[in-house]
Amino acid sequence: MSAEAKDIIDQLAGIAPGSGLDTIRARRLQARENAQKSYLALFEPADFGDVAAHERYAVAAFVAGVHDEPTVVAFYLAKLADRPELVAALKTEIERGKTKGPYGAFPQGPLSVEDTTGLIYHVAADRKMVLGAKLAAALDHAHLLVFRPRDAAPAAVQALLDAGWSTNAIVTLSQLVAFLSFQVRSVVGLRTLGASLGQGAATAKAG
Repeated sequence: MSAEAKDIIDQLAGIAPGSGLDTIRARRLQARENAQKSYLALFEPADFGDVAAHERYAVAAFVAGVHDEPTVVAFYLAKLADRPELVAALKTEIERGKTKGPYGAFPQGPLSVEDTTGLIYHVAADRKMVLGAKLAAALDHAHLLVFRPRDAAPAAVQALLDAGWSTNAIVTLSQLVAFLSFQVRSVVGLRTLGASLGQGAATAKAG
């Protein structure tokens, strides 16, 4: 990886070159590089195709936000600094979308006893005017995938098609949601591990 292409997970987790966490991540170099390649393919492609850059950043900020990871949210919202109305709408929708999960209903059968209820999220009507129908549908769908994957059904895909998403764009949207869920968990896990290592080092030195 070139010096100018800083690893995004390292950046978000606050991993300094040569640190203990840097050494740990280097032991799984292929996984580290593949994660970076996924980020570049989704957020810095040669051709954004049917999913515009601002749509990708907006979905990323929303998914990180409902995961309650402010560092990652801030990173993606900063990419939208030239769209303050969009940023304000996203911040409000993130707060509306925060919940606990996963939940939803299994197909009728033995697993139905594990059905759980929770927030059925939809972008507020007044903010659809700011977000637009396409992006609003994307946030609805992202929330479904994060918190109610059991409830994913053809109707959910049809809602995206009706809002102007092409089939290729829907694939990209699903990849964005999956990657952000992975990225957030990686950042939180590494940050927690780093704090633990730091505490251990301090304790050892004090002793």
